[in-house]
Amino acid sequence: MSDHNSHELEVEDPGTLNDVAGSLTNKAMIVGIAGMLLAGLIAMSSGNWTQFFFSYLHNFTFVLSFTLGALFFVLIQHLTRSGWSVVVRRIVELMTTGFVPLAVLFLPILFLVLVGNNSLFHWNNAEVVENTPLIKHKAIYLNATWFAIRAVAYFGFWILCSRFYLTVSTQQDQSGDPALSLRMERWSALSIIVFALSLTFAAIDWIMSLDPEWFSTIIGVYFFSNSVVSFFAVLAILIYLFNSQGVLSKSINAEHRHDVGKLLFGFNCFWAYIAFSQYLLYWYANIPEETVWFARRQENGWEVVSMILIIGHFVIPFLGLMSRTVKRNPKQLVFWAVYLLVMCWIDLFWLIMPEVSPGGPAIGLIDIGCLLGIVGLFSYGVLKMAGDQNLVAKRDPRLPESLAFHNI
Repeated sequence: MSDHNSHELEVEDPGTLNDVAGSLTNKAMIVGIAGMLLAGLIAMSSGNWTQFFFSYLHNFTFVLSFTLGALFFVLIQHLTRSGWSVVVRRIVELMTTGFVPLAVLFLPILFLVLVGNNSLFHWNNAEVVENTPLIKHKAIYLNATWFAIRAVAYFGFWILCSRFYLTVSTQQDQSGDPALSLRMERWSALSIIVFALSLTFAAIDWIMSLDPEWFSTIIGVYFFSNSVVSFFAVLAILIYLFNSQGVLSKSINAEHRHDVGKLLFGFNCFWAYIAFSQYLLYWYANIPEETVWFARRQENGWEVVSMILIIGHFVIPFLGLMSRTVKRNPKQLVFWAVYLLVMCWIDLFWLIMPEVSPGGPAIGLIDIGCLLGIVGLFSYGVLKMAGDQNLVAKRDPRLPESLAFHNI
């Protein structure tokens, strides 16, 4: 590891997130509030609050997914002592500040559970638990008290972990002390283990338990694969937006875009592998209690969404993103990033919404309102919390390696 103090780095100073975002902070808040009001008013006028709650959960998990992917990226870069990623890592660290607004956005879901509402989670109904032996057997885990305690634990870890890495990284901007890099590396192994456990149990609590009679030992890694794909898609979009404004255009070049594109392509293949593995196991065993979850997604129009995921989430982007040229071209890469981000949203729609709409898929104004609301409020929170931070880790000891990075 080289010592920054031995020489001065010739790196552009892009300033802070506020310098780039400008007036976007207030606009994000307006979009967020308007979106939630739209969804709420439609739910109120139609009396369809259950649809609203499911749509809210769906879009919450969507935004949570790429924020979790961002934290994974930070941890894995330190765990592997990666050099290429230094110029993009600060952008990712700033994304992880979103755990705080996400914790606030989770409060309505937590409130519903604590007051005994079972619109989302059937296991929160005492009568259902008493009359369903399998759910009754799971009641020691699936109950409002432990659900709340686990949620606090998840967000507590995610917020503390992300805050630690951002704080230490920004301290290094001032001191240039290489020991701070070593400090972050030492905590990365333990952090990534706790991260894996927290993500897995969050997926069980907030996605799998929507059907409390269903089992899946792979739901955690399924949600993880979705999270990482959506994260790299968001990162590619942010890089394009920054570069198009002349920000970080000298630091983040085709070599870095190429690696982001490779990781996006690779993890999308990983998602397909996990999705197929889960389906194959249930198809091969053919146990009615287990296959009913998939049967619900193969009828009444949901089979169309299933085919969209097979063809649209894997086959098409597999062919489209394979080329080296595509990964290095800013406009082509951002096209596939936006495309895959939409597919990740549809994937979570397929996971969650059949539990409230088994009669068929339907995307309405409630879904659009919740999407705009949660994305807007999340973006407002990130811009408000991270707006005064530098966009590049300008005194990281591996910055010269990142600036000189070249794909073989």
